[in-house]
Amino acid sequence: MNQPEVMVYLMTGFLDSGKSQFLKFTLTQDYFQINGTTLLLLCEDGEEEFDPDEMKKYKVEIVKIENQSDLTEEYLEELNRMYSPERVVVEYNGMWKVSEFESMTLPKGWGIEQKLTTVDASTFQMYLNNLKPLFVEMVKGAELVVFNRCEDREPLAGYRRSVKVVNPQAEVIFEDEQGEIEDIFSNHVPYDLDAPVIEIQREDYGIWYVDVMEHPERYKGKIVEFTAKALKPKGFPSKVFLPGRMAMTCCADDTTFLGYICKSPYAPKLEVGQWVKVRAKINFAHVSIYRGVGPVLEAEYIESADPINELVYFN
Repeated sequence: MNQPEVMVYLMTGFLDSGKSQFLKFTLTQDYFQINGTTLLLLCEDGEEEFDPDEMKKYKVEIVKIENQSDLTEEYLEELNRMYSPERVVVEYNGMWKVSEFESMTLPKGWGIEQKLTTVDASTFQMYLNNLKPLFVEMVKGAELVVFNRCEDREPLAGYRRSVKVVNPQAEVIFEDEQGEIEDIFSNHVPYDLDAPVIEIQREDYGIWYVDVMEHPERYKGKIVEFTAKALKPKGFPSKVFLPGRMAMTCCADDTTFLGYICKSPYAPKLEVGQWVKVRAKINFAHVSIYRGVGPVLEAEYIESADPINELVYFN
């Protein structure tokens, strides 16, 4: 994929999540300077104010967009003619659907280069409970998600899982008032990683699913046992199936199937949708559906199991 001539940086997050503070710092750093003009589109008024005169020192032109109806393809074309920007930074309104911007036809040469999301950890659960669909859109495709104001470490593992189930590739960073918090998830799992067989209880499936992606070194060569529904996606070899469970990523109408590839001579005998208990060894390999290296389970034992009707949750 070719790099766009005019790189667009999309900054998302709810009101007062730290978007402006993040941008004010970044726009003034030496590593972020360019020869041409940076066009900064401000789509909401936050606590932090941008000083137009100060920003001009860094070749930043500020345009405020008060209403979502004003943010049109035609208006972006007009701004492109007016400023001929070399780069565009968008501080997006947290109450606007991100997908509506992402689906717009941008001016010729423009392209979204990076998407970043900031989150105020002190208000995150409230927003998640009430505006989860908006949050899901924010973190889909985001390269970096920054949780700031992390005074209580207890819920942070759950917050990370909320991001990872939507966007496994996202880098998630937690910051307190002193800066980045490190090494807070080293052993935060509710099962015994040193057991001969790691038993994943039904309520811990989501934790396990995300942790395998996050910490493959913990699981390589380990034996795991869990209950899941068997699927056989089109194109899979006969001795390969996909055991997994449905998870809520947004709301009851927005769920996804979470599972890892599993090899077994018994796979051809499984019915699609059959519930099974699987005991398998975890290895890792480059697989096309993972778009890189991911877990490949090698089943040692499979038996029928009772269905699990509830969805997988991450909070």
